[in-house]
Amino acid sequence: MSEKIDYNNFDYYTNRELSWLDFNDWVLEEARDEANPFLERLSFLSITQSNLDEFFMVRVASLAKLAAVNYPEPEASGMTAEEQLKAVNQKAHVQLTKQYQTLDNLLPDCERLGIHLKTVKQLTDKQYQYIKNYFHDDLYPVLTPMADDSSRPFPFIANDTLNLAIQLKKGGNDEPLYATLQIPDVFPRVLRLPDDDNAFILIEDVVKEFVSQLFVNYKIKSSSAFRVIRDMDLDVAEEDTSDLLKEVQQQLKLREHGDVIRLEVESSISKKLLKRLTTELNVEPFAIYEVQGPLDLTFLKHVVKETNGHDDLKYPKYKAYQPKALSAQSNIFDAISQHDWLMQHPYDKFDPVVEFIRQASSDPDTLAIKMTLYRVSGDSPIIRYLGQAAQNGKQVTVLVEVKARFDEQNNVHWAKKLETMGCHVIYGLIGLKTHCKLSLVVRREENGIRRYMHMGTGNYNDATAHFYTDMGLFTANNDMGIDATNIFNMLSGYSRPPFFHELHISPEGIRDFIDEKLDAAIQVVKDGGTAHVQMKMNSLSDQEIIAHLYRASHAGVEIDIIVRGICCLRTGIKDVSDNITVHSIVGRFLEHSRIYIFDFNGEQTVFLSSADMMTRNLNRRVELLFPVKQSDLRDRVLAIYDIMWTDNVKTRVLAADNTYKRVSRGGKPANESQAVFVADAEKKVAFAQARAEQNKLSSLQSAGERQPETPDQSDSANPDGSDA
Repeated sequence: MSEKIDYNNFDYYTNRELSWLDFNDWVLEEARDEANPFLERLSFLSITQSNLDEFFMVRVASLAKLAAVNYPEPEASGMTAEEQLKAVNQKAHVQLTKQYQTLDNLLPDCERLGIHLKTVKQLTDKQYQYIKNYFHDDLYPVLTPMADDSSRPFPFIANDTLNLAIQLKKGGNDEPLYATLQIPDVFPRVLRLPDDDNAFILIEDVVKEFVSQLFVNYKIKSSSAFRVIRDMDLDVAEEDTSDLLKEVQQQLKLREHGDVIRLEVESSISKKLLKRLTTELNVEPFAIYEVQGPLDLTFLKHVVKETNGHDDLKYPKYKAYQPKALSAQSNIFDAISQHDWLMQHPYDKFDPVVEFIRQASSDPDTLAIKMTLYRVSGDSPIIRYLGQAAQNGKQVTVLVEVKARFDEQNNVHWAKKLETMGCHVIYGLIGLKTHCKLSLVVRREENGIRRYMHMGTGNYNDATAHFYTDMGLFTANNDMGIDATNIFNMLSGYSRPPFFHELHISPEGIRDFIDEKLDAAIQVVKDGGTAHVQMKMNSLSDQEIIAHLYRASHAGVEIDIIVRGICCLRTGIKDVSDNITVHSIVGRFLEHSRIYIFDFNGEQTVFLSSADMMTRNLNRRVELLFPVKQSDLRDRVLAIYDIMWTDNVKTRVLAADNTYKRVSRGGKPANESQAVFVADAEKKVAFAQARAEQNKLSSLQSAGERQPETPDQSDSANPDGSDA
C-alpha cells in the first residue's frame, strides 16, 4: 500500500518561506501576550523587525534572483520562485499591519508606566530647546544633504539605513527639486530628553524638525523617512578562487550594492516623492511597504535598554549553574577524565566551555588544541585563550568559517588575529560551510596520549549563550576522540577515514544515519514491535527526510517533533502523517538545541547535533551528530525533552489544517518548560552554595579545635563558580 502513496505530493508540503513568516508571527504574538513582562513585549516586537530584515536580505533576495531569470522548477509545495516572491510579500504586508497595530496597543501602556516616546509637538519648551541645541551642536556638522538633479544623480542608499526623501522648491519656481539625507547611524537612534528620566525622541524626528536649515533659501514642500533592504547574500564563487579569505572580503564590499528587495516609507509620503523613490531604486510595487509609525522597529530594543528603574517590567534575573569541578578552582581535565558532563545552556553557565580552552592554554600536559568556530562574540575570550595557547607552545589549529552569514566581517577579523598570534588557521572549505561545534584538546598523560572533547549544538559564542538554549557534552571517550582527530584531519588535509566509530558527519553522513534509523524503526514495527522517534530542531525542510518520516508514520512509527521555526511537513494527512505530532516553543530564550531520540521496543538511544533537518545542513555543510552514551546523562536528555514536550504554556501544535494552535492545558497545572529549567538551575545553585557554607563551617570548626587563632579560608569560593 505504501508504494501507491506519492510522498512527494505537493499537497503534503508547506512552503518554507511562508512557514518562516508563521514563526515570526509567533514572536509577534509574544509581544501581544499580556502575560509577558511589559518591556520584554517591546523587545519581542523589536525582534520581529530584525528577523524580518534578515529574512528579506537573504531568503527573499534569493527568490527575487530566481524570479528574475524565470527559474521554472517548483519547490516542494509546488510554488515557483515568482509565486513565492509574491506570496511572501503579500503575507509580509499583513504582518507589517499587525506589527504596527501591536505598537499602537503598547504605546498607551508605555505612557501609563512613565515611559514616554515623544513627538516634537509633545515636547516642553526646555526639551525643544534641548533638541534644537543637539541638532546644531551634534547633528548639523555630520549631516550631508544629497541633491538629486541632472548634474548630481540619485545617490546610493545603503542597506538598512534611515534616510529622508525631501521635495523642495526655490522662490516662485514651481519646478520640484529633490534631495535625500541619510540619518547618521553614528548617533543613537533614541535620544533621551531632559526633565524626565524615561522620556525619549527619535533622532529622525529631530532632523525633520530642523531639516530646512540644511537648505538655505529653499522651501521644504515635504519630507518623509524611508529605508531600503538590499540583497545581502554573499555570493562567493569558491570553485574559481585560490584565496578564500580575499574572495570573501571582496564579496563583502560588493554585497553592499545588492538590489533593493524591500522599500519602507512613511504612509504620509507624497505621491511625487514615492514615485521618485520607486523609480530611482527600481522597486516592484509589491515590495513597497507603507508604514503608519516609526520605520524600523528595532529602535524599541534601545528604548528598553535606556529605560531606567523598571527591572520589574523585565524577566527576573536568575543564576545559572556551574559545577565546581568545571570551574577555575578545579582541574577540568580531571573532572572530564572521571565521567562525561552534559551542559544545558543558558541554565548551565557557558563558563566551563571557556574554562576548557583557558586551562588547556596554560596546561603543561596539553600538546594541541583543535577547534571549529562558526560564530563568536565581538570580544571573544576563547579567541584570546587560543592565542595564548599558541604563544605557550601548544599546537593550535582553528577552522574559522569566514562564510558564516552576517558574521563574515567579524570572522575575517578573528581569523587574521589568530594567525598573528601563531595559530594555524583554516578559512573554511570550498563548497561547504563548517557549522559543527567541536573542540579537541590532546594531552600527554602518565598512560599515554589522551583526547578531551567538547561537542555542542550551538556556537562558541559567550554572548548568545545567555539567551540561546543549547546543549554540549564534555567527554574523554576514546572512540569519539579518534573520530574527532579524523574530522580535523579531513578539515585541514586530504584524509578520508573509511568509517567513524561514534560520530556522524555531514555532508551525507547525518542524512544516512537518520535514514538508517527511520528504516530500522519501520522494520521494528513490521516485526510487531514498537518504535517511537523524538526529534527537536530549529527547522525541518528537507523533502527527502520529510518523505521518509511520512513512510515511517504510514508504517506505524510514532513520531514527535519539536520544531522552533520552519516546518514544511504537514500533520494529519490520512495514511501519511497520522502518527506525527509537531510542537513549537517560542518563549524567553531562543530554542536552538538539536536532539534526536530513537526508542525501539523500549531501548532508547540519544543523540545531539549541530544540524537541522534542512538540505543545506545535510548536503552543503560540515555538521556533527554525536551520541550521549553515559546512562545518567542520557536520562537527563530524555527528561529535558519530556519537559519541553509537555510544555502547556508556550507550546503551539501544528493542526491538520496547517495552522498552529496553542496547546490545550486541559485543567493541568501550568508547565512552562523554560521557566522549569530556570527554577531547576536556581535550586542547584542554592544547594551548592548551602553545601559550600556547610563545608566552610565544618572546616572552621575543625580548624578552631586545632588552631583557634588561624581559621581555614581554603574553601571560601563558591563550589558552582557562580558570581553570587
